[in-house]
Amino acid sequence: MSILLRVQGAQPEIARAKAMRALKMVGLQDFAASLPHELSGGQKQRVGIARALAAEPQILLFDEPTSALDPELVREVNQTMRSLAQTGITMIISTHDIAFAAGVADRVVFLQNGTLIEEGPPAILQNPKTPAFATFLEHEKVTEAQHANA
Repeated sequence: MSILLRVQGAQPEIARAKAMRALKMVGLQDFAASLPHELSGGQKQRVGIARALAAEPQILLFDEPTSALDPELVREVNQTMRSLAQTGITMIISTHDIAFAAGVADRVVFLQNGTLIEEGPPAILQNPKTPAFATFLEHEKVTEAQHANA
């Protein structure tokens, strides 16, 4: 197995079992023997998620998890995160992907320059209360449309 998990103080068989369970959670159990250069960008991102899951955290933090991926790989990673959301694990996701946030979030928080501007259920994405949030959402729609036409 090339994707090994080292857990301080854990027996190798326990660490291996945790790694395999985490790889299965992200749909990569068949790639346990793969080397990093043999994986796509989306698969590498999912291995990173598996690595975090193997530590059995209470909360996962994602910072723009799909920012450097092409559209097909974005779908892979987003699907993995949707599946994780169904398990009940708490995830905090920093993203500009409004459609993804709308589909997976329980709460949406809009920060600008480190200041909380607006927060609430995903419905706030359709009906922002502040001009700053409305402007941001409009800008993201324009940017998304430009990417779709490129």
